[in-house]
Amino acid sequence: MDLKVPPFLVILIPLLLSYIGTGGDAAHSTASSPSPSPRPSPVARGPAPPVTGGGRSTLDPRQLTALQSIGLSTTRDPCALPSPHDNATACDSASPFRHLVSLRLANCSPDVDLSPTALSALYTLRSLSLLRCPIPAPRRLPASLASSLRSFSCVSSLRRLNGVMLSRLENLTDLVVVDVPVSASGPAVVLSQMHHLRSLTISRANLSGRLPHHWHTLDLVHLDLSSNSLKGSIPSTISVLGYLQTLNLSSNALTGTLPDSIGDLIFLKNATFSQNSLSGPIPNSISQLSNLTHLDLSSNQLNGSIPRFLSEMKELKFLNLENNSFQGAIPFNATSIKRLEFFKVGGNSNLCYNHTLLSSKMKLGIAPCDKYGLPVSPPPDKSSKSDSDYSDDDGEDDDNENEKKRSGGHHGPSKLVLGVAIGLSCLVFLVIFLVCLSRMCG
Repeated sequence: MDLKVPPFLVILIPLLLSYIGTGGDAAHSTASSPSPSPRPSPVARGPAPPVTGGGRSTLDPRQLTALQSIGLSTTRDPCALPSPHDNATACDSASPFRHLVSLRLANCSPDVDLSPTALSALYTLRSLSLLRCPIPAPRRLPASLASSLRSFSCVSSLRRLNGVMLSRLENLTDLVVVDVPVSASGPAVVLSQMHHLRSLTISRANLSGRLPHHWHTLDLVHLDLSSNSLKGSIPSTISVLGYLQTLNLSSNALTGTLPDSIGDLIFLKNATFSQNSLSGPIPNSISQLSNLTHLDLSSNQLNGSIPRFLSEMKELKFLNLENNSFQGAIPFNATSIKRLEFFKVGGNSNLCYNHTLLSSKMKLGIAPCDKYGLPVSPPPDKSSKSDSDYSDDDGEDDDNENEKKRSGGHHGPSKLVLGVAIGLSCLVFLVIFLVCLSRMCG
């Protein structure tokens, strides 16, 4: 038989079920404390990272603490993008925590402290840059960090660097030290253990000693040792740096001649040897450098004639030969000079130009040649005229000056003096004529 449910039960049963579900939760919520106790952090992870942007930092807590001890603000996630403008950071994509792979500290405050503990925590860094951070340098870098680094830059920072400490960065591919004294007996000390270096800049570092005769960094593409206290000659073994594209040895105390082996650096684009005490001629092997665009040999003691191949190098755009002891006629015409964007030959007292090929209006800072290939007059004063001045007015002044020299430097007697002389001569002649006439008549 069919069981009929009274109508009031159909309405009452759902209401009872709803009351049991909501009422139980409400009772539980009323009985619980308003602020549940926080879940304890794992002891091994250290202090909890700060909350940034609605979530926790993704950086390893140990490295986060290291950044805080250095003095960096961690109110935002160091792994977030974009990184801060001055103090920049970059992280890998590891999980559950990411790790720093790049750190740049700029315009540091005196409170910054690169403690051994902090540096040890940053063992995953592959790039470390310090810009205008004149703080004490660490006595040494932890072995794990020294091994991990691939790039190290120190510009106007750390007050002083030790060459032996730098040499321990044996896996570097890029090293930049500028405006920081480096205590070492020569570049060889710094480079002794670096076999993977591709770019080296140690400039204005008061680095002394001689250039290495044995190079361990055969993959170098960029070599800048300018503005130091290096002495001695440029070794012929520099030719082993077969991938070199930039070579800057300017502003040192280098002596001797440019080695012929420079011509073996077939990829060389930029070569600067200015402000040294180099002597001898320009080696003919430089003609083999077909990629050369920049050559600066200024302010040395180089001599001999300027080789013709320099005027025929199609890629050459910058050529500075001023303030040397070159002699003879320069092998350039107007076309080859106009192809250059920068050209200086002044300050060579025995150098001259062929006046049939070049105009005096070009103001090269040297005199024209005579028929024997010698300067016809002292070169013009460089302090009063720019070598790159091509003013037509200056050329006319020179022509007028030459005309004065050819005419003896004066214009002859004035017309007044000439007229008086002629008048007196006629008067004397007339007196003599009258005297003679009177005697004849008497």
